[in-house]
Amino acid sequence: MSPSETQLTLTIIGCGDAFGSGGRLTTCFHVKTPDHQLLIDCGISSLTGLRQNNIKQEDVDAILITHFHGDHYGGLPFFLLEAAVYGRTKPLTIISPPGCKDRLGKLLELLYPSSIVLEKLNLAFIEYKPFEKVVQEKFSVQAFPVVHTEASLPHGLRIEIGNKVISYSGDTEWTPTLKDIAKDADLFICECNFFKLKIKNHLNYFTLKQKLPELGHKRILLTHLDQEMLDNISEVDLDCASDWMVIEL
Repeated sequence: MSPSETQLTLTIIGCGDAFGSGGRLTTCFHVKTPDHQLLIDCGISSLTGLRQNNIKQEDVDAILITHFHGDHYGGLPFFLLEAAVYGRTKPLTIISPPGCKDRLGKLLELLYPSSIVLEKLNLAFIEYKPFEKVVQEKFSVQAFPVVHTEASLPHGLRIEIGNKVISYSGDTEWTPTLKDIAKDADLFICECNFFKLKIKNHLNYFTLKQKLPELGHKRILLTHLDQEMLDNISEVDLDCASDWMVIEL
């Protein structure tokens, strides 16, 4: 990767919670440079959201997964099924916590019994380890364990593309690890599920505001908003994601 100035466009495909509060699609962020495209998470509605934004699955080069909850990786079976049915030959890299290939195989058999999907595609599965940097030709990603449902193997991600850094909390309650994820990031995408409610495994706006000076990001964008957060959005003075939002970095 060159450290020179990088042209980077981020499109919010979906920024809702697991229940589609406010009619929003589930989590998926599309990142595009002049010669590469990747997804950060691929929630259940991602293929629909990509179509609504005129983004073709065959143009995506890599998919990064933060954890194994359906609103963050449940769209992968449909993404891959379409790729297989329409004869995609282009390589696709999936970077995730351990076990993604096995989970996808089981999901595909449940959703589309006897279908042949993974075997038809040119897939590379890369399993990240906590704190270790996975270096690819066009980007690198470093995963940090966060505090969410343990069985989902939750992580936040720090993604370097050229001279730009996009960080994403994944789903988590407050943890000091967020300071490592957010530090000096050109964009820190941070979950803020609730406004005042304190619910295990998720952040609320009041807690985040108190911790904000510790994070060190250049820009923050709140995501994964539930109905309570949406109902109080006029009292939020931080930028909030919305489906189809486009950010140039």
